[in-house]
Amino acid sequence: MPKGNTNTLAALQGLRNSDPSVRLKAALAVGTAPDPRCVDGLIEQCATEPEFYVRDMLTWALTRHSSQITVPKLMDELRSERAQARSQALHTLSKIGDRRAWPAITRAHLTDADDEVAQSAWRAAVVLVPEAEKPTLAEILATQLGRGERETQLSLSRALIALGEAAEPALRTAKTHSAPRVRQHAIATERLSHSPDAACEFALEEAKRIVALGPTRQEE
Repeated sequence: MPKGNTNTLAALQGLRNSDPSVRLKAALAVGTAPDPRCVDGLIEQCATEPEFYVRDMLTWALTRHSSQITVPKLMDELRSERAQARSQALHTLSKIGDRRAWPAITRAHLTDADDEVAQSAWRAAVVLVPEAEKPTLAEILATQLGRGERETQLSLSRALIALGEAAEPALRTAKTHSAPRVRQHAIATERLSHSPDAACEFALEEAKRIVALGPTRQEE
């Protein structure tokens, strides 16, 4: 068997090894010496890999391959029924940064019931979105304001802030939402946009105080 085939077979076997350190080394090896024959194996492992640091290496290895090969396969993975498969594919597409993937990111991804999938979709979307579609993206993201716990809310705030001026109308509308939790998150996001170094917890607590004071004091 040619040496190249032997190395490829060893790498693919390593990706499926029960020892996470072996899987990590296999992903590192594939990324160091990219082999298109390993792309399917990398993507398959992303969908089931339990260790975060190994998933991170798998993503890195995929970014080392030609986007002509990886992007179409990752776009196909976005239709998977497995939440981790969707989440990792979105994460990897955000790292590759090829805007051909933009049409594959749907409202369903941006509003996915799984927080990991949704957060990955938010991050990928703000990287890949064409300038003209930023306002529409902001409107969809604004529908998720008030969702989840601190980490999820901070992730959404960062995505909206990354959209810049395109997100301002959606945030203004959200500040008048009937749900206090949505209003609070919108206000906190605005405050974070003006002071990126501010602690999210402080911004959220301040936003709660402002909402509690009522609409009149909010305008001060």
